[in-house]
Amino acid sequence: MPASPSQSVLSFEDARRVVEDHASQLSPGAHETVDLVRAAGRILAEPVAADRDIPPFPRSTRDGYAVRAADLAQLPVKLALKGEIKAGPLPGSAPITLNPGEAFSIMTGAPVPAGADAVVMIEYTSRERDSVEITKQIASGENIVVQAAEANRGSLLLPRGLRLNEAAIALAASVGRSRLNVYIRPHIAVLATGDEIVDLDAEVGPTQIRNSNSYSLAVQIQEAGGEPVLLPIAPDEPVRLRQLIEQGLHADLLLMTGGVSMGRYDLVEQVLAEMRAEFFFTGAKIQPGRPVVFGRVPCGAGAFASEGLLQESNKYFFGLPGNPVSTMVTFELFARPVIEALAGMSARPLTFLHARLKSEIRVKLGLKRFLPAILSGQYENTQAELVPWQGSGDIAARVRSNCFLVIPPDREHMRAGEWAAVLLR
Repeated sequence: MPASPSQSVLSFEDARRVVEDHASQLSPGAHETVDLVRAAGRILAEPVAADRDIPPFPRSTRDGYAVRAADLAQLPVKLALKGEIKAGPLPGSAPITLNPGEAFSIMTGAPVPAGADAVVMIEYTSRERDSVEITKQIASGENIVVQAAEANRGSLLLPRGLRLNEAAIALAASVGRSRLNVYIRPHIAVLATGDEIVDLDAEVGPTQIRNSNSYSLAVQIQEAGGEPVLLPIAPDEPVRLRQLIEQGLHADLLLMTGGVSMGRYDLVEQVLAEMRAEFFFTGAKIQPGRPVVFGRVPCGAGAFASEGLLQESNKYFFGLPGNPVSTMVTFELFARPVIEALAGMSARPLTFLHARLKSEIRVKLGLKRFLPAILSGQYENTQAELVPWQGSGDIAARVRSNCFLVIPPDREHMRAGEWAAVLLR
C-alpha cells in the first residue's frame, strides 16, 4: 500500500496563494444565452458595450429652468419664458434653442436645449405668465449631465467575467440587451465521509450525526457560481471510498468533508495517494480548519485511464475538515476562488473590513484564527465581538454570528477597543 502523502502544512497566506495561483490557470467551460432576468447572478461570458452615448443628450438633473449662466450675473433677473421641456420625445422636428435673455422650464431627465449651459432649481425661482424671476447665481454646467459623460458609444460597460448583479442587469437593459451570454455553472461534487454520518431521513443512532456538511456546502457552492452534485455518504472503508471519489472526479471539482485528519480511520489522503494524487498542501495554520487538503489527480491515473474519466484535464480536489464550522470556513478561504474561476468569474482578492473589539480576546499563539463573531453598531461606531461557541462543531454559534473575526497568529491578547480584521460571510 502506498505511503500517505508527506505533510505540508502552510501558513494561511501561503496556502491561499497556492490556491489563487492554481485558480488563475483554470478556464471556464461552455456558455449559453439566457434572457436578462435569468442572467442575474450568473457570470458574463461576453463583453457588453454601449450602443450609443450615455446619456445620449445633455440631461437635466433637476426640475427647474434651463438658462445661460452668463444671464445670471446680476440678481435678481427676469428671463423670458419660451416654453417647457419634459422628459421624452420633443414636439416638432426643429431643435430647441435657447437665446440670451431666455429660459425654458425643464423637468428632471429632460434634454437641455442648445444654448443653455445650466439648470436653476425651481426653489430659487418665481414664475409669472411669460417670464421667470431667478434669485440665485449658478455656474456653467451645474445640474446638467453632459452627453456621453457616463460612456461613449462603443465603450466597454460590462467586462467578461463579471458577476451580474442588479446594477449590471440594469446597465445591460439600458443598452437594449434582452439576452446575455453567460457561462454554464461548473458541477461541483460533494462527498461527505465517515461511518458516524447518516442521511437526513435515516434513523440516527445515539453516536451518529446527520449529514449537514453536504447541505451547507451546496448553498456555498451555489453562492460561488457552481452547481452542487451531492454524492452518497462514503463509509470509512477504502474500496467504497475510492469508488465514490472516482465518481466525484467526473465533476469539475471534488469537495470532500471529513477523513483528512490524523485518526486511524481518516482514509481520504491514503486513498488519494493510491490514485497518484499530487498534494499542494495537507494543512493550513488556521483555526478552525487546520487539516484542510488541496491537490489534484493527474490525467490517466490508475483506473481512470481505462474509464476515460480524466481525458480533458487534471481534476482538482479539496479535503475539508469534517467539523461543520471548519467546513464552512475552509470553503470560503480556499474552495471559493477555485469555483469562481471555473464559473468564469474574474479573480478578486480576499477582502477584510476592520472594526473595534467590543471586549478583549485571549488565544494561543501560532494559528491564524477565523472565529464566529457578531458585527454590531452603526456608522463609525461598528464593533465586533466573539460569539460564545463550543468549538468547530457548533453550528448554532455560526448561525448566531454574521462574520468571522480574524486574529493574527502572533497575537495572544487583544484589548477591547483595538481595531481587528473582520471577514464578512
